[in-house]
Amino acid sequence: MAIAIPAIYRSTVGKKAVMAVSGGVLVLFLAGHMVGNLKIFFGAESFDHYAHWLRTVGEPAVPYRTVLTVTEIVLVVAILLHMWSAVSLARRASQARPVKYQAKKKSHAQGYATRTMRYGGVIIALFVIWHLLDMTFLLVNPAGRDATPYERVVEGFDPSRWYVTLFYVVAVLLAGLHLRHGIWSAFQSLGLRTPRNERALRGLAGATGALITVGFLAVPVAVTFGWVS
Repeated sequence: MAIAIPAIYRSTVGKKAVMAVSGGVLVLFLAGHMVGNLKIFFGAESFDHYAHWLRTVGEPAVPYRTVLTVTEIVLVVAILLHMWSAVSLARRASQARPVKYQAKKKSHAQGYATRTMRYGGVIIALFVIWHLLDMTFLLVNPAGRDATPYERVVEGFDPSRWYVTLFYVVAVLLAGLHLRHGIWSAFQSLGLRTPRNERALRGLAGATGALITVGFLAVPVAVTFGWVS
C-alpha cells in the first residue's frame, strides 16, 4: 500500500483527482467567503460582527482564531496541491506531444478553455496576493490597522482607487470562467459525467461560476457607486 499510493499520485488519473478534490475545497471556501462578504449590505455592525465571529469560532473550547488558522492551513494546502497537479498535468501533456502538428485536432473551444485556465490562473494568483496584502495583512489598505473591517472594505474600493476595483473585477471575471471550466473538468475527472446528465452538469458548472462571480462583484461595485458607504 505504501508503494501503491505514490504510484496513484504519479498517474494522470491521480493528478486529475487531486486537482478535482483540491478545487472542490476551494469552491466551497469561495462560496462561504462570498456569503460572508454580502453581509456588508446589512450594515457596518453586521459585517463587523461577522468578521469578529470568524476569529472566535469554537471559543472557549479552542483558543482564539484556532478554527480560522486551521482553515487557512487547509486552503494553503489545497492551493498548493491544485497548482502542483495543474503544472504536472501541463508538463505531461507537453511531453506527450512534443511536436505541434499542423493539423490540430483541438477545437477552438478547447483552446480557449486552456488559455483561460492557464493565463487566468496566473492573474488570479496575483490578485490573491494583492487581496491578502490589502484586506488581511493591511499593508496596502488606506484605512490602516485601526479601522474596522467595514471601513477597510469601503476605503479599499473607494472611487479614487478605481484601478484597484478594475483589477478586482477583471480577476473575479476570470475566476468565474476558471470555476466554470474547472467544475466541469472535475465532474469528468471524478467519473461523474454520463451522456444522460452531461447537460445538467454543464448547467450546474456554469450556474456556480456565475453565482460566485456576481456575489463577489456585488461588494466592490456597490462601494464604487456609493450604494455602500
